[in-house]
Amino acid sequence: MASDNLITAGMTGLEEVAHDILSLRTLFVNVVFIGEPGSRNWVLVDTGMASFTDQILHVATERFPGPPSAIILTHGHFDHVGTVIELEQFWGVPVYAHQLELPYLTGVKDYPPADPTVGGGLMARLSFAYPNEAINLDDRIFSLPDDHSIPGVSGWEWLHTPGHTPGHVSLFRKEDRTLIAGDAIVTVKQESLWSVLLQDKQLHGPPAYFTTDWQAAHRSVQHIRRLEPVVAVTGHGHSLTGEMLRDSLERLDLDFEQTAVPDHGKYVD
Repeated sequence: MASDNLITAGMTGLEEVAHDILSLRTLFVNVVFIGEPGSRNWVLVDTGMASFTDQILHVATERFPGPPSAIILTHGHFDHVGTVIELEQFWGVPVYAHQLELPYLTGVKDYPPADPTVGGGLMARLSFAYPNEAINLDDRIFSLPDDHSIPGVSGWEWLHTPGHTPGHVSLFRKEDRTLIAGDAIVTVKQESLWSVLLQDKQLHGPPAYFTTDWQAAHRSVQHIRRLEPVVAVTGHGHSLTGEMLRDSLERLDLDFEQTAVPDHGKYVD
């Protein structure tokens, strides 16, 4: 479990998924620490919402004796890169993302704006206000290796899981079939404020208001399902394991058009 120091420091949203995987919720999105506690070989996956730099640094300092080997971004939406520039400057470590994601991380191209018409709740209706502008990491961002390895940790590989964004990636460890899914799948109905507040654990497709390619999103779900993960850590919501994860992935795949794809929307029609 997370250390007493972290708990008494007032940290919330900490989930010890495995002995070397810790998830921290920043408002409504998770960042993931991969590495044995006390190890100097660890990586941070995504950097959460803006204004959570101090919390992320506090968890990192309590868990590890030094900075990460790298920061890995599943994609570049505002809620996954909110502290990346500050953390990169503080730690002085490289940042990695899929090559197709780099234009959005080097100031070249903005994401398509969110679609508040997709329905499902207040989070979707408010999405017109969510930032879609590119950030600029300049020469501090690098393409993930062609061999699908994850710089800084062994035993993990990255998978291209597009749909939510063109260069979205997930991370997978074959040894114990652990998946870090980013937003390819999530375990809370992210469009609904009520579900987000309750952190109601149910498997869903990617957040609808920012997903621009639903056919690719479905193929990514099918890719994940074929991996038969035993544990899934997602960008939003709690981790999912075992039979519940297997059955939920099957239902999501088979009913994707009915349950994940909105009835209408600018990226649906």
